[in-house]
Amino acid sequence: MLDDQNFIAQKDPQDLLGVVATSPAQLAHVYEPTGPALPSKDQIDTVVVAGMGGSAWPAETLQVWGGLQVPLVVSRTYMLPAFVNDRTLVLVSSFSGNTEETLSALDDAKKRSAKIAVISHGGKLKERAAAENLTFLQVPDCTQPRAAANFTLKAMATVLEKVGLISGACAELEKVAAKYADLAKEWTADAPTAHNAAKQLAEEIMGKTPIIYGGILGGSALKWKIFFNENAKNLAWWNQLPEFNHNEFIGWSSHPIDKPFAVINLLSSFDHPRVQERFVVSEKMLSGMRPESIDIQAKGDSLIEQIIWVELFGSMISVYVALLNGVNPTPVDLVEKFKKELG
Repeated sequence: MLDDQNFIAQKDPQDLLGVVATSPAQLAHVYEPTGPALPSKDQIDTVVVAGMGGSAWPAETLQVWGGLQVPLVVSRTYMLPAFVNDRTLVLVSSFSGNTEETLSALDDAKKRSAKIAVISHGGKLKERAAAENLTFLQVPDCTQPRAAANFTLKAMATVLEKVGLISGACAELEKVAAKYADLAKEWTADAPTAHNAAKQLAEEIMGKTPIIYGGILGGSALKWKIFFNENAKNLAWWNQLPEFNHNEFIGWSSHPIDKPFAVINLLSSFDHPRVQERFVVSEKMLSGMRPESIDIQAKGDSLIEQIIWVELFGSMISVYVALLNGVNPTPVDLVEKFKKELG
């Protein structure tokens, strides 16, 4: 089925597969912020990224990569953490520019006299950035916010580098973009299933609930969950080791007896040695209590290469699961309907 090009074209009319396949190239985009100059690093004690969904989760990458010199907190709600003040840099991120939680967070940031940078493609955020003289970085157009995640990651890295809180991150991202220009070739629609690991795993996962675990790639596990939710319209969960071994680990030992799940481990050579051992021991002790795990060993010479590799692989898999589920992977109609119902 996944080798039938007519079937793929019918189920994926907006060509999300093609958009996803070229997503590493987004890391090469160069931003020129408009509006007032950004603050210097000696004016900043903390960084908060305010956003939802695909506009927020690039910050998960920055928490483990980039060498940020101050704490970074991701705020996924209407109000900012209580510590936010005039020495906090708030990155207000919404691809559409109309996300109500993010617009509320901008109001809160202004009340607290925080330093503000706005990252968006357009909408009310773009309008407010111009009207209120806020630093603004415009994300290029893309099919869906989640498909623009690497654009957003580069925008966030640009702000932090210009402030002086990280160094060399933008150049490293651009190197990844060049190195991974053809990365998805082995996973694209014209690569037959017999030689296409993304199609093979999609067929293995279809009809099940994916449960994704990561160590240092915990943020990527969250992103895989989002890919399955939004692209495949498929329930999924995620967790991170070592936290997993202190609670969820025990949950596998009992109910439900029938476990229609696909357990996926995202493994990295940069995982702490004890985390690497935890993956092995967990699999051994839970043998017979849960499905045998699908181990994905991230490829790449650096942590950021492994993050981009594993996230591209996961997004391709999720689109193929969508096709096998018989759904269009691009729209998120239920979310849009919810927004209207919420008013």
